[in-house]
Amino acid sequence: MDNNQKKIKSFTDLNAWKEGHKLVLMIYETTKKFPKEEIFGLTIQLRRCSVSITSNLAEGFSRQSYKEKSYFYSMALGSVTELQNQILIARDIHYINQDEFQPMAEQSIIVNKLINGLNKKTKTMIHNS
Repeated sequence: MDNNQKKIKSFTDLNAWKEGHKLVLMIYETTKKFPKEEIFGLTIQLRRCSVSITSNLAEGFSRQSYKEKSYFYSMALGSVTELQNQILIARDIHYINQDEFQPMAEQSIIVNKLINGLNKKTKTMIHNS
């Protein structure tokens, strides 16, 4: 193994988790500015959803079977899609402007692609085992 390839020892080594974590931080920072009456509405929905992405990646990573891993990676993918819907709503009801929306939308696409790739690889391992 060369120096460019690090062995993945922890869920925090997964690129999907790293990029997902960036997305979580973006969501928390952005939702700080939401109206206080939204604390039990869209604010908490966005936060829980974003945390669910990285939590499911972490849980999937720790599972022993590829089938279990795939289940949790699929759950993370569902959470990304849910989050994408919620940030569209936040934009459309003017809690965030286009300049705030765009980086989150782009980051969510990056996370979606990485999780999708991780899940596809995991599913090939199911078929090969």
